[in-house]
Amino acid sequence: MVKSTSPVEIWGGIECTINRVKKTYFDQLDFAGHYSREKDIELLADLGIKKLRYPVIWEKHQPHRDTEIDWTATEKNLARCKELGIKPIAGLVHHGSGPTYASIETDLFATGLAEYAEKVATKFPWIEYYTPVNEPLTTARFCGLYGHWYPHSKNNAAFLRLLINESKATVLAMEAIRRVNPDAKLVQTEDLSKTYSTPLLKYQADFENKRRWLSFDLIMGRVNENHSLWSYLMWSGIKPEELDFFQKKNCSPDIIGFNYYPTSERFLDENLGKYPVESHGGNHQHKYADVEAVRVDMEDGEYGAKLLLSEAWDRFKIPIAITEVHLGCTRDEQLRWLNEIHTTANQLKAEGADIVAITAWAMLGSYGWNKLLTKKEEAIYEPGIFDLRSEIPRPTILAKMLKTFANGKEFMHPVLEEKGWWKQDLRVLYFQNNIRRISKENKTSQPLLILGKTGTLGNAFARLCRLRGIRYELLGRDQLNLANKEQIEKLIAEKRPWAVVNAAGYVRVDEAETCSNDCYLANTEGPGNLASLAKKYNFKFLTFSSDLVFDGSKKSSYTESDKVSPLNIYGRSKALAEKLVLERDPNALIIRTSAFFGPWDQYNFIFNVLTTLKGNSAFTAISDNYISPTYIPDLVHTSLDLMLDDEKGIWHLANQGETTWAALATLVAKQSGQDPSLIIPVSCDSLKLPALRPVYSVLHSEKGLLLPNLDDALVRYFKEQELIDLSFPAAETA
Repeated sequence: MVKSTSPVEIWGGIECTINRVKKTYFDQLDFAGHYSREKDIELLADLGIKKLRYPVIWEKHQPHRDTEIDWTATEKNLARCKELGIKPIAGLVHHGSGPTYASIETDLFATGLAEYAEKVATKFPWIEYYTPVNEPLTTARFCGLYGHWYPHSKNNAAFLRLLINESKATVLAMEAIRRVNPDAKLVQTEDLSKTYSTPLLKYQADFENKRRWLSFDLIMGRVNENHSLWSYLMWSGIKPEELDFFQKKNCSPDIIGFNYYPTSERFLDENLGKYPVESHGGNHQHKYADVEAVRVDMEDGEYGAKLLLSEAWDRFKIPIAITEVHLGCTRDEQLRWLNEIHTTANQLKAEGADIVAITAWAMLGSYGWNKLLTKKEEAIYEPGIFDLRSEIPRPTILAKMLKTFANGKEFMHPVLEEKGWWKQDLRVLYFQNNIRRISKENKTSQPLLILGKTGTLGNAFARLCRLRGIRYELLGRDQLNLANKEQIEKLIAEKRPWAVVNAAGYVRVDEAETCSNDCYLANTEGPGNLASLAKKYNFKFLTFSSDLVFDGSKKSSYTESDKVSPLNIYGRSKALAEKLVLERDPNALIIRTSAFFGPWDQYNFIFNVLTTLKGNSAFTAISDNYISPTYIPDLVHTSLDLMLDDEKGIWHLANQGETTWAALATLVAKQSGQDPSLIIPVSCDSLKLPALRPVYSVLHSEKGLLLPNLDDALVRYFKEQELIDLSFPAAETA
């Protein structure tokens, strides 16, 4: 076999599930706003992708029987793909159960999809690639075994009935399409999974490892009396004559598409006490926990994408594409995941496996997979190659990586030196408790420098950089005097940082009124010096500003473009710093935030409220100043993401919502079970504070609402308090 040295192709895909829960249909592209945005295809094409998994979904286009299909929007987007040189892979059903008139549990599903497929092919005869049913085995499990999606069944018979209907629909759909376009090709997708177990449950793992191929075996006509799962099918009530269909009309894929995630591999263990109750299940013989294999410290055996793809290639010897590469996580971990899959695919191709492409999935992000698409409430948005939380899709650093791959080049970034969480001790949730220890081996590239060793924000950055596997150095005033330009430059030249986070500064708002020189030195001159060096030494510079650059006269949320007009010395020092930094380094990132609180220190408003109330003492809080409190973990995570994305200029980051200090204190009292009557509201004027405060300084962003709402942040604050370890060595250099 001739081994290939050319890199795999780069494809793209947009999360396009339309699934049904009882009588409600969940449409990912409706949540994503794709139907009303005209430039999405241009954005995707600009990345250099060769093919695009694009939805022409049955439930969307023909939700009612015998209705005239409106192809307008889809026709426009597909035509644009054609103009831009992208070959679409048309998806017809994506985790769906069909429209109500041809539901997945009925024979009408297969014949109905075939009729619809022929209409698609007739309308778009030039489309070459099709995926009639995405991940049929996974969909059948979610609909028929676990009951998450319609028809909400939970038994083997239902699972197999749905799988057979989906497989039959695939065969009939391709038959109908090829009547119009004989050259049409089938790209059949499925979850790439594997199951591991304790010795006792090896029989169950062996069964599931055979079952994982069943959708392919059905459509390829491989299921007969000699198939390893034949007795299972008969035991579950499937009739031999039902399987004869696939013997007569087998349909081998032209490309097998595998969708692989860090949690695709499973581990079975009969020792239930080690695992959370929600993981408990079983079969007719044993009760056991079913958990992600990556979360278990399996001492024996190999696992991961390379192993599973090799097994698939050896079994089928059909060209393979990895048709979903996505990770809902921090940006650095998303980079590591995409990079790892790209590297793995190219390694396998070089070794002789016919790996044709990897597909950047969820290019517009995804909605609600944290709840398995079963409820709109508490649904979380996960950014993909683009982030939709801005007015227009905002490219993340993943777009730059993808474009680099599409040009056949290697993408380089210091955060890629560290392995992803799925290869760290941190991944293990069961049997042991680990923290991430950043490797110091072969660290020749630049660190991230964090300034502010004694402050809340600096230590929060250090803690979360360690969690995320970002090599950092945390520096204090004794190591770096921001007023000493020569000292700063010497250190920058020595450390060669890829980025500098300035979390230092003068924070005593009232004392600044009489110590203005100290305030301006720390808050204005220091950041200005760093900005000059950022421009000279080409590192990314992040610094922080405040809501106190505003005077409160607007009486509505302040956005980034609003005019600054500070009322006090502290606010003036920050406003002047903003101007100075952007003049010296237009690529700098400045984040305005407000009233931050966090779980890892004792120097914030909420900690003071709780401490006072637990002592059964009254707590005085201002009731006539409106603010937007900010949860430090949210602030730091998002700041790091924006910095990696190379965003610049001024951004507002605060948890969504507005409140007063007194209202916040009352809310904290209620959520913590303390007596809210101990909160004593007072006016700001009554305190006669030296520094004037704006009566309204709530922050809102016109660039993107990236942080969750305040109520959500408070819930997570209290959860984190239950787990807190204040002895965490955040100040250690990593």
